[in-house]
Amino acid sequence: MSIEHYAFGMITIDGQTCRSDVIIWPEGVDDSWWRVEGHSLCREDLEPVFAHGPEVLVIGTGAHGAMQVPPEVVRHMVGRCGEVHVERTAKAVALYNELSGGGRRVVAALHLTC
Repeated sequence: MSIEHYAFGMITIDGQTCRSDVIIWPEGVDDSWWRVEGHSLCREDLEPVFAHGPEVLVIGTGAHGAMQVPPEVVRHMVGRCGEVHVERTAKAVALYNELSGGGRRVVAALHLTC
């Protein structure tokens, strides 16, 4: 999977344009991702990710970084997949594209707006 374009509220992945938050798996895109608490990430929000056995998880916190990722959630995710990156979405997109070409199972969970 390759992210071709990201702008506030919109992302294009392998020719598919999405206008809602997404989880990108090596096998496809879930464009119906939403969090229990909206702008705060919790463990439950990412449970579907771990069924795909990621080695790397990239989290995009929004264009302005409005989605909070508590440290305890990051620690939990590191324990489940090893490597976790939390960045504003534009930087997370670039990082995802860089890492996903390296042969590891990379998953991205991206908040597209604020």
